[in-house]
Amino acid sequence: MRKLIAAIDQGTTGTTVLVLDQSLNILGRANQEFTQHFPQPGWVEHNPKEILSSVQRAMATALKNANAQPDELSCIGITNQRETVLIWDKSTGEPVANAIVWQDRRTTEACEALKSTGVEGIVKERTGLLLDPYFSGSKIAWLLDTHQLHQRARRGELMCGTIDTFLVWHLTGRSAFVTDVSNASRTLLLNLKSQAWDEEQLNLFGVPPEILPTVKSCSEVYGYTQSFDGLPNGVPVSGMAGDQQAALFGQACFQPGEAKCTYGTGAFVLMNTGQEPVYSKHGLLTSVGWSVNGEVTYVLEGSAFVAGAAVQWLRDGLGLIKSAPEIEQLAASCEDTGGVYFVPALTGLGAPHWQPAARGEITGLTRGTTASHLARATLEGIVYQNYDILDAMTKDSGISLAKLKVDGGAAANELLMQFQADLLNVDVVRPKFLDTTAFGAAFLAGLGIGLWTSQEMILQTWQEDRTFKRTMDNASVRTKIEGWHRAVHKAHPA
Repeated sequence: MRKLIAAIDQGTTGTTVLVLDQSLNILGRANQEFTQHFPQPGWVEHNPKEILSSVQRAMATALKNANAQPDELSCIGITNQRETVLIWDKSTGEPVANAIVWQDRRTTEACEALKSTGVEGIVKERTGLLLDPYFSGSKIAWLLDTHQLHQRARRGELMCGTIDTFLVWHLTGRSAFVTDVSNASRTLLLNLKSQAWDEEQLNLFGVPPEILPTVKSCSEVYGYTQSFDGLPNGVPVSGMAGDQQAALFGQACFQPGEAKCTYGTGAFVLMNTGQEPVYSKHGLLTSVGWSVNGEVTYVLEGSAFVAGAAVQWLRDGLGLIKSAPEIEQLAASCEDTGGVYFVPALTGLGAPHWQPAARGEITGLTRGTTASHLARATLEGIVYQNYDILDAMTKDSGISLAKLKVDGGAAANELLMQFQADLLNVDVVRPKFLDTTAFGAAFLAGLGIGLWTSQEMILQTWQEDRTFKRTMDNASVRTKIEGWHRAVHKAHPA
């Protein structure tokens, strides 16, 4: 009999479910989108019931596509949009309001007010994070204050959690109220060193501990399915991690110095820094990567706001290409950028620059500049941003970058991948499967019930598609990086 794993990838715009076997063959796949709610400028919400329904429908379809029998499903893993948070009634299961999404900026003023008290340094030491509305803590405080929920919260009538918590509670027939340490580390409420809710942080945001879930590891049995539409009872839910940490685990980046970059609308870069948290001097975030078998792995994280979005701008804003994949052929039609640099600061610059007022900059234009030069400069601009992030990571951690594993849509662009290898002077490795987030959830779930007994076993199943190696000499790389940093300075002059 097959031993199948269901991996739930609950994302920002939809839910994907994969059904895999132990050899990592995808037997069934389904995706269900749901509505994005924008009640005011800067506000982003999700209806929790729509999220739950999307999981139910995607799960049923994926199992049907896999021709899976109920007794073949051995375990379930979950990965999710991380900082999105909600509060619901413990007795009825009804949300008190829509979930506030990670992109939401409604608590900007509250975070600025806290910063003005001088506590951000202490907050970063405790949590590894910045005082920013991106994270869950200020969102929870807003929900409690706006809906006058403090008394009900202290009486134990309410439950609060990120999406992983909400899903496990429902999957297990409302019996397991838990989160995993990777998601908890993105709330501004977890102490990085103790991996427990931090009393001072709870007081800072006015969050009663009674409403928070128990913090668990990323790979253990949290409970068993019960009364969940489309699933048999008794299937262990045994793996959880936030989406970016799950992608790092799914890329089998198990050693310090191994990193992954997910190329999407933006670019998310995470590096494994080992068993001690590394605090950044360059504006990077410190989080728990995962906790497995009592061993905690920490990560540094940096994000570039614009990656694939720059290609979309060339397509939709300038009309230089008709579809995103066309950029590679256009860029490859010239040998280099002809001295053109594109700083894709279309929504400011993220780590390690943190210049929200920065604006996109194209420099080095001449009469000889063509569309192909601009296309190539756009791809190179994406790579330069990642170079800066990874350079900051190595400086902060003192750990040399061992290799960069890549996923996301732009990982298929071989010109971009080759330039990434040239700048970094490390192997850039693309896996055979690009569903790395879901695979991370599957790996953690399988470990949780003993389908795999070690990370080494997982590494043996991980397969690469292609490795890109450096072809450029040191002097050329140095000249290009110096030119990039001059361009970045023009985008946000001191």
